[in-house]
Amino acid sequence: MILKKYKFKSLNSTNNTALTYVKRGYKNGIIISEIQRKGKGQRSKVWISNKGNLFISVFFKINKELKIKNIINLVLKIIKKIISKNIKEKITIKKPNDILIKNKKVCGILQEILYKNKDKYLIIGIGINIINSPKLLNYPTTYLNRHSTFKINKDKLINQIKINFEKNYKLFSI
Repeated sequence: MILKKYKFKSLNSTNNTALTYVKRGYKNGIIISEIQRKGKGQRSKVWISNKGNLFISVFFKINKELKIKNIINLVLKIIKKIISKNIKEKITIKKPNDILIKNKKVCGILQEILYKNKDKYLIIGIGINIINSPKLLNYPTTYLNRHSTFKINKDKLINQIKINFEKNYKLFSI
């Protein structure tokens, strides 16, 4: 599977745009936005989308039998592996969908399922704080460049995510 990139300057939500693309008949892709005005988090929470950070949604058709819990565990491992290449501190996973550096949230992942006709599609929203992080009451956050040995390049990070999803697609479609 080859994922086509769809880039935008500004969107309300990359996940909502991916849902629209699936409804219009697109089979897979990556929605990328420089600015996300109404980012989505788990349980109807908002993902605060500070400019300069990463906001993408990957979407593709999956096997109907796959359990969402197994998928999110794989996605968390993929993103953790990609991030850890550039970070000197220990990175941990906080279930169900967060990646932490030094117990501070650096990445959130939101997965949604959409059925179209007889097919099942997975939309995976990924928000990664690269150059700054929101100040949240009772929830510490951080950003990659604070912990990296060099400045993280957002385009290279997107390409690493794309390559890893393409490489691991067979695990989602078994």
